[in-house]
Amino acid sequence: MLIDGYTRLAAVVATPIRHSISPFIHNQAFQQTGVNGVYVAWDIPESELAVTIDNIKRYNMFGINISMPYKQAVLPYMDELTDSARLIGAVNTVIHRDGKLIGHNTDGIGFFRSLSNLTAFHVEQKTLTILGAGGAGLAIIAQAALNGAKQINIFKRSSSLNQTKEKATELMALTGVEITVFPIEETELLQEKILQSDLLINATNVGMDGSTMIIPQDCILPSSIIVADIIYQPFETPLLAFARSKGIQTINGLGMLLFQAAEAFEAWTGEAMPTDTIWKALEEIVRG
Repeated sequence: MLIDGYTRLAAVVATPIRHSISPFIHNQAFQQTGVNGVYVAWDIPESELAVTIDNIKRYNMFGINISMPYKQAVLPYMDELTDSARLIGAVNTVIHRDGKLIGHNTDGIGFFRSLSNLTAFHVEQKTLTILGAGGAGLAIIAQAALNGAKQINIFKRSSSLNQTKEKATELMALTGVEITVFPIEETELLQEKILQSDLLINATNVGMDGSTMIIPQDCILPSSIIVADIIYQPFETPLLAFARSKGIQTINGLGMLLFQAAEAFEAWTGEAMPTDTIWKALEEIVRG
């Protein structure tokens, strides 16, 4: 990769962040497309967030990606917000364009692009059931509504139900999509909604330990459903292993990681990310 006086910078900003795979993805994209850029990871304290945002314009950067805990903290520094960022209330990508900083959110976009590319699934007029509604979960819910889903069922722990219901009401008013929220402890209701769904998503960290199941072991999955997990390490979570044992099509979170990066790269550079070749390299890294 040539670095010279014309090289432009992009970065991911968070704390902690040095473990991120994003630099690998974006630097592969810069190298394979011939775009003169380099992507780095900046682990910064919140006290340095404002000056870090200022540096995007100062150094004529392509932009930055934002991870936790700064996805909401950057909102006041944006000149504009895209529909997805406004609806979700969080930014994970800052685009530097025409002297302005545009706050965007590619999480949900990346999730549905991965489904489209890897399973040929499209969410328009589909029913989905999602477990969890945190940062990534909320982005998926909002993007599903923007993309014209028919019905969205959210299952959350009872302790955080009211906050999720408030957000669901807001999203329904803005998009017209029916969104309902239920306690995840009500397993019979969960089973009922799964049987009515085209897509089941685990948007929690349950299963990251490689052993814990998010749904009951006797849960019945309809043969036509797709089961997705936003976790990609382990590569196959207990939920995905369970679904595969039933002959159900599955997808993990690695595609979401790649395609949300592709959305950011394309917004910054105007060039399509070569996702096919990068996907193969990513699989090798994650599988070890």
